[in-house]
Amino acid sequence: MRHGKKDNHLGRKSAHRSAMLMNMANSLILHKRIKTTVAKAKELRKFVEPILTKAKTDSTHERRQAFSILRDKNVVTELFRDVAVKIADRPGGYTRIIKIGNRLGDNAEMALIELVDYNENLLSTGKTSAGSKRRTRRGAKKAEGTPAPAKAEAKSEVVETPVAEEIETPVADVVETPVAEAPTSESTETSNDSDSTDSDSSAEEETK
Repeated sequence: MRHGKKDNHLGRKSAHRSAMLMNMANSLILHKRIKTTVAKAKELRKFVEPILTKAKTDSTHERRQAFSILRDKNVVTELFRDVAVKIADRPGGYTRIIKIGNRLGDNAEMALIELVDYNENLLSTGKTSAGSKRRTRRGAKKAEGTPAPAKAEAKSEVVETPVAEEIETPVADVVETPVAEAPTSESTETSNDSDSTDSDSSAEEETK
């Protein structure tokens, strides 16, 4: 039985497991972010964070301790020269695990594990949110001794005014009146001729 044993063996022998975690720690320190499974990322966090704490004190002893675990001079140099400066003010919690879904082949849970102080996007959002004032729906606390304004007990009643009903007036039927036609040119000419003949006949009668 495995009572009290919290370490995940990751399906490997101890030598294989330690070599794998060492290589993953080297990659994390060099590249600042790696992609792996969630189970490996959780074990790597427990493996690499004590090494990052040792890097805060730059001494020969601490460098030798880190080299005995990492076994790479370039990684140790990067750790004490650059990474230790970034994490100098952070009291633990140097890494972050971000889950990114499942792998297509075997449906394993995948994650990104990164160094917290090297993700500039999340650092910038964290600073702005911390610096901004907290907004609340309630107003600020009222000063002591100032009485609160009394609430109006009587509410203004809304009087509903009846709307006058529209009276429908019958529309008279439109009677179409015939339009008189304008006299044409021929009719005017005939009327003029008749007038001239009448005038001639009347003149002859007067002479007689």
